[in-house]
Amino acid sequence: MLGTLKINKPQTTLVDQVEESLIDYFKEQGLRPGSSIPPEAELASALGVARTVLREALSRFKMTGMIESRTKRGMILSEPSILRGMKRCVNPLLMNRETVFDLLEFRIALEIGISGYIFANITADDIGELEQIVEMEELIGDNRYTPMSEVHFHAKLYEITGNAIVSEFQEVIHPVMDFVKDNFRDFFEPIQRELAQKGELTTHKRLLELVRSGDEEGYRRAIADHLQLYTIYLNKNRKPRK
Repeated sequence: MLGTLKINKPQTTLVDQVEESLIDYFKEQGLRPGSSIPPEAELASALGVARTVLREALSRFKMTGMIESRTKRGMILSEPSILRGMKRCVNPLLMNRETVFDLLEFRIALEIGISGYIFANITADDIGELEQIVEMEELIGDNRYTPMSEVHFHAKLYEITGNAIVSEFQEVIHPVMDFVKDNFRDFFEPIQRELAQKGELTTHKRLLELVRSGDEEGYRRAIADHLQLYTIYLNKNRKPRK
């Protein structure tokens, strides 16, 4: 039996209230990922709400991965993906410029910040995979497949950290990076050519050399240089913070 489960927290809608009460129930009952959840009829009766309202609240949990339906077991509690909800709402077409800028800045900070984890966890096999990506870049040159190698190289760096959330963030930020590159190409290309002419363009090949040699401090500086196109763009285009 569920016991007494009251809806007493003011929320916008009844569905919101049911959602809150279900979360309280899961906590009070000590349910963990893998625990079975009572059938809809039993839950609806305990809450004193229509099954249609309960079903809508449960559907929200299913969208986030907090609840799964299993054959012969019914509904079970599961561990949701931390970033699944973020993936659904990260659409640069629906964001204002400042939000896009914030995500770009977050990406730069994260890439620099994970440097230590990369060097702590990298293996010979990882270096081999990075070498293959860089070799492919050099073969295909500057054409429409180059952005694909950009994604693969950085996704591999995220994976090397061993942190699943960091690795998953690459999938979240990817649409934003594509949007920025496609829509601000006229800004980036002249700067990229200028940096290349000055010998200041830090390539994936250079990053790989530093990883291979174990030069963590050199890599940390180089990854900041590698991302300076975005830093320059942010400095020129975002509004001063108050």
